[in-house]
Amino acid sequence: VDSITNYQHTRADGDDLVVEDLVLDTEHLSEQDLSGIRQIATTEPSLVNDLISPSGHVAAVNVNILLPHESIDEVPEVGAFARNIKKDFKEKYPDIDLYITGAVMFDNAFAEASMDDLETLVPLMLAMILVLIGCMLRSFAGIFTTLVVISMSMVTGMGLAGWLKISLNPASTSAPTIILLLAVADSVHILATMYYQMRHGKTKHDAIAESLRVNLKPVFYTSLTTTIGFLTMNFSDAPPFRDLGNMVALGIMAAFVYSVTALPAILAVIPVRAKPKVHHGNSSAKSFDRFAGFIIKRRKPLFWVMIAFMLTLTAGVFKIELEDDWVEYFDERYAIRKAADFSKEHLRGFEIIEYGLDSKESGGINSPEYLKKVEAFSSWYRSQPEIVHVNTITDVFKRLNKNMHGDDETYYRIPDRRDLAAQYLLLYEMSLPFGLDLNNQIDVDKSSTRLVVSLKESTTRELQDMDARARAWLKANAPEMFTHGSGLTVMWANISERNIDS
Repeated sequence: VDSITNYQHTRADGDDLVVEDLVLDTEHLSEQDLSGIRQIATTEPSLVNDLISPSGHVAAVNVNILLPHESIDEVPEVGAFARNIKKDFKEKYPDIDLYITGAVMFDNAFAEASMDDLETLVPLMLAMILVLIGCMLRSFAGIFTTLVVISMSMVTGMGLAGWLKISLNPASTSAPTIILLLAVADSVHILATMYYQMRHGKTKHDAIAESLRVNLKPVFYTSLTTTIGFLTMNFSDAPPFRDLGNMVALGIMAAFVYSVTALPAILAVIPVRAKPKVHHGNSSAKSFDRFAGFIIKRRKPLFWVMIAFMLTLTAGVFKIELEDDWVEYFDERYAIRKAADFSKEHLRGFEIIEYGLDSKESGGINSPEYLKKVEAFSSWYRSQPEIVHVNTITDVFKRLNKNMHGDDETYYRIPDRRDLAAQYLLLYEMSLPFGLDLNNQIDVDKSSTRLVVSLKESTTRELQDMDARARAWLKANAPEMFTHGSGLTVMWANISERNIDS
C-alpha cells in the first residue's frame, strides 16, 4: 500500500541517512510540521501527479492486489471489500470525498455492467422483436413459435458453452443478444413463406411443407456461413473473443436445427389462421414486374453505376480510426466512470506505458553511464506535452546523492562513481520497511529497472505514436537498452487492431 503518509522520505542527519515515513504521529502534528510535509509532498517528483495533486487538495492511496487465481470470485470479493471500506470511511469522515478506481475495480465493473446488460437489454430486445413480428405477421402463433425458437437457441448456446467449460466474460456476455438476432432471421423466413402460401389458398400442412422446401437450403447456407464467420474469431489474440465466437456459433446452429424441426412441428399442432388474400388487380405484383424489367433492360449501365456507388461508400473505411478508451466504455452513471474521470482530472490518468530498461549485466543499474541514459530517457519523456508523470529509479539515486552530501541541493544528480551508487542503494534498501521495498522497480539481479510513464487522456492512436517516438529515441540514443513499451494500456491500444486483422 503506497500513500503520501508512508512515503519513504530520506534526509541527512549529520553523517546518518534517515529513512522514515513522511507522516508520523498524526495526532500531534503542528502547523509547522504540516507545512513541511506539504512542501515535501508537492515538490517530490515521484509523488506529484501520482499520489498527490500539485496543489495538494487530492491524495491517492495505491493498493497493489495479488490475485492467486484460485477462484473466479476473487475480483468481486476485492471490489466488495473496497466498497465496504469506502462506506465506513464516509461515515467517519463525511467531509472527504473518496473515489475507488484502478484495474481491479475496472475488471469488477466490466463484469457487473455485462450482467446488467443481460438482465435489461436481452428482455427489452426480445420484447421489441416480438412486437415487430406481431405487427408484420399479425399472428399470435407466429409470435409464440418465434419466442420458443429464440429462447431454445439462446439457452442451448449458453448450455453447450457451460458443458465446454467456457466462462462468461465481458465479451462473451453479448452472445445471447447475437444468437437472439440470428435465430429470429431463421424463424421469420419460414413463417413468412408459410403465411404467404396459406393466404394464397394452401392448407396449413401444405404451406409448412412448401415453406420448408423453399427455405431449407437458404436458411442452412446462411446459418453455415454465419457460423464459419463467428468461428474465425478463434484466430483472435484475445481469449474472450474466442469464447464469444464459439458460443454464438453453437447458438446459430441450434437456431437452424430448431427452425427446421421444432418450429414447423409446433406450427403443425397449434391453431394457425391466415386470411385469404383479396386480389384487386394485383397492382403490387405489376409494380415489381415493371421494376424488374427496368433493371434487366439497363443492367450494364446499372452495373457500373452501382460499382462506382459502392466503391465511393466503402472508401470511407480508410477514414476509420481505432480510438479505444476503456474508461469511456462506461456511462457516466457508473461510479467507476465518475472515479476515473476525477482521477484523470486531478491526479494521473490510466494511460500508462512501462519500460524494462536492461543494463545487460548483473548489478549494472549502479553504473553512472546506465543511470545517465535512463535519466536522459526520463527527461525526454517529461518534456513531451502528453506526459503527466514519470516514475524512474534515477529520482531515488539523485535524492540519495543529495542526502549523503548533507542535503546539499547541488548534489541532486546521478552519483559519479559506481561504488558510491551501489552503497547508497544498499543503505537505502536496508532501511526500507517490508512491503515498501524497490522490488517493483528493480529486478533481483539489479540488472534492469522499470520506468513507468503516465499520459494525459490519450486516444489509442496517440498512445501508439507516443511509444513509437520513445522507441525511436532509444534506438538513436541508447540502442543497448532498446525495448518496446508494455503494460495493460499498450495491450488495449493494440488489441482492437490485432483482432480485426486476425
